[in-house]
Amino acid sequence: MISPKYDWKLLEERPDEAFLAWAKKEKLDNLAAELLWSRGVRDEKSAQKVLHPMLDDLHDPFLLHDMDKAVARIRRAIEAGEKILIYGDYDADGMTAASIVKSALDEIYDEEQVQVYLPNRFTDGYGPNLKVYQYFIEKEDVTLLITVDNGVAGRKEIAWAASHGCDVVITDHHSLPELLPEAACAIVHPRHPEGAYPFDDLCGAGVAFKLACALLEYVPREMLDLVAIGTVADMVSLRLDGENRILVAEGLKVLRQTERVGLSNLMRLAGIEDEALSNLTEEDIGFRIAPRLNALGRLDDPNPAIELLCGWDEEETAKIADLIEGKNTERRALTDQVFAEAETMLTGDAVEVLWHENWHKGVLGIVAGRLLDTYHKPFVLLSVEKNGDLRGSARSTAAFNLFNCLDAHRELFIAFGGHAQAGGMTLTQENAPKLKQVMLDFIADKALDMTELPEMELLPPIKFDSITLPLVKSLASLAPYGMANPKPHFLVQDYTVTQARSMGQDNRHLRLKLAQDKTQIEAVYFGHGAEADEFEQATTELAVTLSTNSWNGETTVQLMVEDARSVGIALLDARSRDIAAPQQAARFLKNDLENAIMSEVLTIEEAPTTAEGLSNLTEYVKAAVKNDSLQEIIFKNAISPAYYLTGAGSREQYATLYKTIRSYKEFDVRNKLQTLADFVKLPVPLLIKMIQIFEELGFVTISDGIMTAVADAPHHEISESHIYQELEATVKSQKFWALAPVKDIYQTLIKEKP
Repeated sequence: MISPKYDWKLLEERPDEAFLAWAKKEKLDNLAAELLWSRGVRDEKSAQKVLHPMLDDLHDPFLLHDMDKAVARIRRAIEAGEKILIYGDYDADGMTAASIVKSALDEIYDEEQVQVYLPNRFTDGYGPNLKVYQYFIEKEDVTLLITVDNGVAGRKEIAWAASHGCDVVITDHHSLPELLPEAACAIVHPRHPEGAYPFDDLCGAGVAFKLACALLEYVPREMLDLVAIGTVADMVSLRLDGENRILVAEGLKVLRQTERVGLSNLMRLAGIEDEALSNLTEEDIGFRIAPRLNALGRLDDPNPAIELLCGWDEEETAKIADLIEGKNTERRALTDQVFAEAETMLTGDAVEVLWHENWHKGVLGIVAGRLLDTYHKPFVLLSVEKNGDLRGSARSTAAFNLFNCLDAHRELFIAFGGHAQAGGMTLTQENAPKLKQVMLDFIADKALDMTELPEMELLPPIKFDSITLPLVKSLASLAPYGMANPKPHFLVQDYTVTQARSMGQDNRHLRLKLAQDKTQIEAVYFGHGAEADEFEQATTELAVTLSTNSWNGETTVQLMVEDARSVGIALLDARSRDIAAPQQAARFLKNDLENAIMSEVLTIEEAPTTAEGLSNLTEYVKAAVKNDSLQEIIFKNAISPAYYLTGAGSREQYATLYKTIRSYKEFDVRNKLQTLADFVKLPVPLLIKMIQIFEELGFVTISDGIMTAVADAPHHEISESHIYQELEATVKSQKFWALAPVKDIYQTLIKEKP
């Protein structure tokens, strides 16, 4: 059954004539103008800022809370020749954030006095780590520690550092705990309760870039490639009037011409070179660059990423790029393995808390996200540590604020941190059931509707003949797209699926050929290869984004399907192919129904063979349609014996059989029926019927399994036989159930008088 993952909301408000006139003057397609209007951009001045993002529109970095204190402390350290440690994070945001601050300090300070450390997720865990702090303070004589992409959750660790002669400057963007680290000499955070920064959704790399701007007293454009990677990777807001959009738009320009040899090698391995590099978009960061950087931190020591992003040794950075590519391949295999195992452990509850001793904790966040997308409920996936504790990741729906729920129960955790929809944690096994109960109680106490689907805004239905390369180019002027500025989704309806086939590794993905009037177009639906048969048969509507596909020097538009839904009742023909039905589906077989409690899916396993059976089926279907409870019918229509394949027998077949019977004085039909069937070349089921017809008409007698021809049998036409008449009716009925289009069968079932 093709069910939507989102609640589709059609955007119906249209721009006024003045706005459309301006858009035309700017050579902006009407659909792009509608998109701007729907996202709150309704005057020329605002629209110009969207279409032409400029670094001059970035906010003053000193508007960030404690930025003046952070800069002053760093400058004192430089003047005094102090040793500085940049303490980052093991994801792409943390890697790029640390690289940005290192690059800034390298411009104004002796690089020998600056060290970078990215915590190992396996040995150090997430966020501030006391043992790491102790090592660098006691063994490396560090007296200034700058955290990037972490720190606000490290109250205890930062207090220890301060008490041992090391000042800590925190730069972070994560959710703020109730008690902040008061021992820090500065907390630079866009959402600090005492701050008033105009834009509150910078990522770790964005905050680090602001620190670099303040330290250097200019905007270091050459660092924007790293800012773009961190911003897209961390999935922060790219809303049209926000600072992140400027950073990513300008960062993409720098990234297309990056001089970072390590990053160039990594992009080459990701297939981003030549034409692909010159056309690089935020999607290349999100799907090719960021996952590779994250793979290193998920599976191994993340620190080589700093050399990759900041180093200039071509040979060394090439080795690191190869290492990262290998880790990314390994990450994919582990992700598939854990996902498959997790699916076998689902409980069906509103929240899933699952753990396994063999799960690689480096991929648990990815798998939790995939499970969330598939099942639309919060997931916590945990791996068993050597000491028996559990460590892992959580992902949640928009309705369930993970941080608000779990921050109030920190007693359950050895460590915890995160956002509204994502988090990382360590806890004892005995607390795992308590964690699940806390989450279930949160749903009950807040009366959350966990069945509610996340909304997807759709532009009005788009016709195939209006989907052109100029339209795609016009929509690109509103990029970069991302959180709070999603790529525009269009409703597609009233089309024919001319071909549906699976593709890709393990036939995981789906390629569709669609036709509307005289226009044909191709569509790709990732992760839905198993639904090819359903798409060929069901009437569907699609929510799509527009993309391009280049092949053999030719560029065409293609649709990227983001969601799909059946229209009306999906009628699926499984008479010559295997279509799996859900376990709870209603089933019709042996002229009766099983699981007949108005299931959303009905499987007709066997064609009805009696009037009562047909009545049972039609009454069920009509009631389900009336109650709007039926969404899909799977027609398997098994038929046995298959008289529709043989017919009721020809005149010649009856004559041959009768002549053969008369040539024997008597015939043992009980033991030699197959021999007779082979001789007259008739299927056994039809042969039995023909003999029954002969007996009814008085042509033969059968006693104790012995058949004898009647010497002076009366003359009758075969058609006079009631058995023959019933057989002809059976053949006709079977032909209908076996060969008629499923739409015709459905119409027969819902007629008032079938």
